[in-house]
Amino acid sequence: MITANRKLKVILAQPRGFCAGVERAISIVEEAIRIYGPPVFVRHEIVHNKRVVDELKNKGAIFVDEVSDIPDGGVTIFSAHGISEKVENQARLRSLPVIDATCPLVSKVHKEGQHHATKNRDVILIGHASHPEVEGTMGRIKGGVHLVTNIEDVKNLQVRDENKVAYVTQTTLSVDDTREIIAELKEKFPNIIGPDVRDICYATQNRQAAVRNIAGE
Repeated sequence: MITANRKLKVILAQPRGFCAGVERAISIVEEAIRIYGPPVFVRHEIVHNKRVVDELKNKGAIFVDEVSDIPDGGVTIFSAHGISEKVENQARLRSLPVIDATCPLVSKVHKEGQHHATKNRDVILIGHASHPEVEGTMGRIKGGVHLVTNIEDVKNLQVRDENKVAYVTQTTLSVDDTREIIAELKEKFPNIIGPDVRDICYATQNRQAAVRNIAGE
């Protein structure tokens, strides 16, 4: 139990807080409310943070699970996690005014996967099943995607041509989360193509490292 007279030392991790992609998505929703007036409709939570979501609700954002939940003419915002082509087409067919808040790094993963698919490579996605970003990425790459979540998935993976394989990763996974899986992929497919290290989002990694660094203080 903490007594009233006990002094506590508070250590603030650096860096901390939201990444640039999340800050951008929040600003997009707030600006849409300012320009168009409430309500605006956001497919899925704009970010995984209850406080932020509740604040946006109070300002006039309505969060929905599917495009079909949005009334005709409703200003529609896609979350930072990205969407599949199917969802995008649903909004287009209804002529909904759309604002895309997809994180630019997520969009870059989409483009990389699409590029590999046009080269007839098997595309492997390292990520978590049912995560909104993974669903969006898999729905953006034609020809299908192999989803792997652990080393066992890699061991059981079958591709058309072991010399024509590429991988992309869910951006919200840290380097630590993917290191062993990537190593296993490279061992199984020596010629596999992966993203340039400069393309990796280090926000998650940096924040996890910051917590580890202060854990012993």
